[in-house]
Amino acid sequence: MFDLGTQELIVIFIVAFLVFGPKRLPELGRTIGKGIRDLKTAMRGVKDSFEEAGADVTEGLKEAKSDLEDTVYKSIETHINKEEKKEEDISGEDNKMSMSDEGESKGEEEKETDKDG
Repeated sequence: MFDLGTQELIVIFIVAFLVFGPKRLPELGRTIGKGIRDLKTAMRGVKDSFEEAGADVTEGLKEAKSDLEDTVYKSIETHINKEEKKEEDISGEDNKMSMSDEGESKGEEEKETDKDG
């Protein structure tokens, strides 16, 4: 982590031994060990909470995606149904117009036969 070699560690232990003395050095080691253990526990807790939050966010995104897909699908389906109805209305009007055109042409034929007759 800090790229400390064997020589650097020996120098650090000698300085700590000289500064704190032989009686306080074991107590200092225990205190540092407890501090590191507490730090690891806290880091593990933070990591777990991030994982839980990530899972919650992922679930929320999946639900939002599914809702959005449903909404888009329904919207498209409604639009397609409206277009189909318009086409049916237009084709129905064309049929009515063609029927009325046939009636008009029959009426014209009858008028022509009356004039000839």
